[in-house]
Amino acid sequence: MDENKLLETISAIIGKEFIGDDCAYLKEPGIVVTQDSLVEDIHFKRDWITPEQLGYKSVVVNISDILASGAEPHAITIALSLPQNIDENFVEEFYIGAKKALNGAKIVGGDITGSKDKIFISISAIGKTTNRKISSRKNAKIGYVVVTSGNYGSSARGLKELKQGNIRGKFVKSHLEPCLNYNLSKTIAENIKTDYAMMDTSDGLADALFKIAQSSEVKLVIDYNKIPHDKMITKDEVLYGGEDYNLVAVLPEDFAKTLKDISIIGRAETFDGYYLDISGKKFKEYSELNVYNHFGEHNG
Repeated sequence: MDENKLLETISAIIGKEFIGDDCAYLKEPGIVVTQDSLVEDIHFKRDWITPEQLGYKSVVVNISDILASGAEPHAITIALSLPQNIDENFVEEFYIGAKKALNGAKIVGGDITGSKDKIFISISAIGKTTNRKISSRKNAKIGYVVVTSGNYGSSARGLKELKQGNIRGKFVKSHLEPCLNYNLSKTIAENIKTDYAMMDTSDGLADALFKIAQSSEVKLVIDYNKIPHDKMITKDEVLYGGEDYNLVAVLPEDFAKTLKDISIIGRAETFDGYYLDISGKKFKEYSELNVYNHFGEHNG
């Protein structure tokens, strides 16, 4: 199965008003809403992650979408489907980890039910939009620059270390306990005056760049050498690794230069048949990217 084709099928039935970005922006009540699911042996393995780390990461992946919208994380609901071999200690540690990820948001509800043999986690997050300008991947403009923060490929390398049995590898923590950039999201959303595009890089940097370019009908020209990453990380891990949960934004250049602790890695140019150019390698179709398949084998 292909995620993008499934989204096209769904939007053909229910409409496209709230489909496109990772959060639905409900302007009238002034909120954004997102939901993510994690499935055992697809998104995580119990052998590699503690219940506390799982609780933390499960919440972080949702809050990351809220930050990418420019909103302020406000409320979380958690639904767990648990097999018989899960005990109360697991649930206690899971929620301790979840609480550590909140950073001012609150857990306001959820559900617990049984499952046959796997853990299923579904989390919804609500963000407040008061006094913030909300992003959309459709808002990149010609002449804007591409900015990002944090290192790329570290989570992918951490997953590789886990698969190799190196549970104390240098990058394992990056995979199991990702850090979010609350300050960058807040600074942009509270101070920018013009429309802008922003996404998180949960499915990889190249994925986010291509989707912004395609939605905005521009070409993003990227200098690979300006993408921050550890020297041990490969190019494929940097561009396609995913689960770094960094932010990438396409902003007016004068505004971008007022931001701290960011890297300017490229620029939006006129669409010429290609949506993405990374140091001379051009991409016309999304299928040309080596992105993570949500319906494939386990990702950690």
